[in-house]
Amino acid sequence: MPNIQSAKKRMRQNEKSRTANRQKKAAIRTFEKKVRSLNAENKNEEAQDALRKYSSLIDKAAKTNVVHPNNAARKKSRLAKLFKNTSATPSEAVVEPAPVVEPVTETTETATATEENVTE
Repeated sequence: MPNIQSAKKRMRQNEKSRTANRQKKAAIRTFEKKVRSLNAENKNEEAQDALRKYSSLIDKAAKTNVVHPNNAARKKSRLAKLFKNTSATPSEAVVEPAPVVEPVTETTETATATEENVTE
């Protein structure tokens, strides 16, 4: 048991985050089982909806480092491949990755301002 106040607080925070992370991981496992069972029962529309929710859930978990991003990508890929091999069409089973954000470039105002400073 820690004696220092900050260590006590950190222990409380760790306990809260541990329980929250365990709940998220349990929800991910439950949804994966649900998707697989719906796919096995050939309930394609329900399985597609469950797959979308599953990929959203696992992406959020990867974003907050509950699971590793590569682990999340691998699990999503394997489930999508499962749909591709069954009666669902591949275009329906594909899970779209998040869009890539372009880096912000220097604006023309800043470029001209720096050029004026150089010429002076």
